[in-house]
Amino acid sequence: MTDTQKWQLVAFTLLVGGLTYLLAPILTPFAAAALLAYLGDPLVDRLQARKLSRTAAVCVVFSLMTLAVVLFVLLLVPMVERQVSSFIDRLPVYLAWGQDTVLPWIKARTGFDIEGIEVTSLVDLLKEHWKQAGGFATSVLGGLSKSGLAVVLVLTNLLLVPVVTFYLLRDWDALVAQIDQLLPRAIEPVIKRLALQSDAVLSSFLRGQLSVMLALGAIYSIGLTLVGVDLALLIGMSAGLVSFIPYLGGIVGVIAALIATLVQHGDWLHVGLVLAVFAIGQTIEGFVLTPWLVGDRIGMHPVAVIFAIMAGGQLFGFLGVLLALPVAAIVMVLLRYAHERYTSSGLYGAAVPVLMAGDLDPTVRSEPPNNDATVTTVASVDAPTMPRE
Repeated sequence: MTDTQKWQLVAFTLLVGGLTYLLAPILTPFAAAALLAYLGDPLVDRLQARKLSRTAAVCVVFSLMTLAVVLFVLLLVPMVERQVSSFIDRLPVYLAWGQDTVLPWIKARTGFDIEGIEVTSLVDLLKEHWKQAGGFATSVLGGLSKSGLAVVLVLTNLLLVPVVTFYLLRDWDALVAQIDQLLPRAIEPVIKRLALQSDAVLSSFLRGQLSVMLALGAIYSIGLTLVGVDLALLIGMSAGLVSFIPYLGGIVGVIAALIATLVQHGDWLHVGLVLAVFAIGQTIEGFVLTPWLVGDRIGMHPVAVIFAIMAGGQLFGFLGVLLALPVAAIVMVLLRYAHERYTSSGLYGAAVPVLMAGDLDPTVRSEPPNNDATVTTVASVDAPTMPRE
């Protein structure tokens, strides 16, 4: 690429970033639809391989996704809301257990005299706000009823997401082919190689890690329910949702479940059963779920994931949260590519600068020239003997 082309590419990137920032409020449903289409496209391709037409395969996948969303909203959300309400109602019991049992135990073991904390006002405040909100669904609907424009905007977004998802699913392969045709031919092989690497990282995280999170949430919730923990669903799903950070989901779940079972039952049998539930869940995750659903292709550090989500939300709001992981995956691939180029350059101090053959063709791997063979070939040529003077 010439310097002019590089500056044009930088200007185009800045233009796209600026437009994304300015249009963030109206881009949210399109970004959500694009993510849903990205998640559903592999299943559509598999159904096409089984002799279904593209439209029929899209209809099947779209129906399954719609059913999953409806079941989540109608079944899981009310159950979690009830458990949150139950937790807030029983919060004085948990706090009293902490003051009467935990703090004296800490004082007896460590000698620290921790003053009692006045928690009555905190509990009353939480109850007041929760009852005023009437739960998640009621608070949302109550807020919408105050503004006709807000109702129109939310309904429009809700209708746009499934419609745009359907059309993106149907035309996904065609859109990818058109984007490929628009790429500058000089850098098209490099962009294609980086895009394939980004897709491998992103698909592993979104499809694989989300599946692991949901599976762990179900395992923890079912196990804690069988043990007899009242807040089983709330604790299990919370532990599953933060399990994308290694060990954090298990630690959070164990601590919350132990506190809940000690307050509720107060015996060592239930403590052992709770520990067994999380031990089984961690074993299944390590030996079955992660190798099968995720593999070793993610390469995204948990801290990078957290930072990407927080930074995206700070810069672009809800749109930034939706785009955080895709952008983070692309940035990670670009950083690896930049590191590869740097370590093979003269600036780094490499003995022989190696030409990046993969920049020209993703299937080609460059090898250092065989200088000995070159010398041998030249020496083997019978050159005419020059007369001595």
